[in-house]
Amino acid sequence: MAITPDMVKQLREMTGAGMMDCKNALVESNGDVNLAVELLRKKGIAKAAKKIDRVTTQGIVYSYIHHNEKVGVLLVLGCETDFVARTQDFHDLAKKISLQIASMSPRWLSKEDVPEDILSKEKEIYTEEVKASGKPANIVDKIVENKINKFYEENCLLDQIYVFGEGEKVKDLITQVIAKIGENIKVDKFTRYAIGE
Repeated sequence: MAITPDMVKQLREMTGAGMMDCKNALVESNGDVNLAVELLRKKGIAKAAKKIDRVTTQGIVYSYIHHNEKVGVLLVLGCETDFVARTQDFHDLAKKISLQIASMSPRWLSKEDVPEDILSKEKEIYTEEVKASGKPANIVDKIVENKINKFYEENCLLDQIYVFGEGEKVKDLITQVIAKIGENIKVDKFTRYAIGE
């Protein structure tokens, strides 16, 4: 199938990928736009994984105040260059993450940040709870592990399901933007303020 400039343009608008990447994806998918999008996403995520260890010395401090003026968020979002820090994609990501923090009130950035004493206490509570429910001993550990994963999903920003998305996690949103712009992005820190909390 012949790949037309209009097809390449359409795919670029849908994905933000480069022109040659779009053309190659369309050739590989034999003109199937949906398959081309999928191919670009897979390649982008693979590229993003390679950038995850790069140092982020630039970025922005982003502030969000909810319309009722009862909740506010300060977010430090890092990237590699000042150029990327000024892009619309970067600012849109900062806004999405800030809305997530305001809405879902995460306690920590990632699982690695959960203090060991809190994690041990949660495991202890879940274990007692599962044993008290009469579940067979051979599945107690698996149920506790699932409950701990749910605990992370509720309390750790990067593991939370994005509140305005379609099932992707916050870390997936960040990975998608890394794939699109070609630089590492990292949430350095955040603080959520709320009246009465």
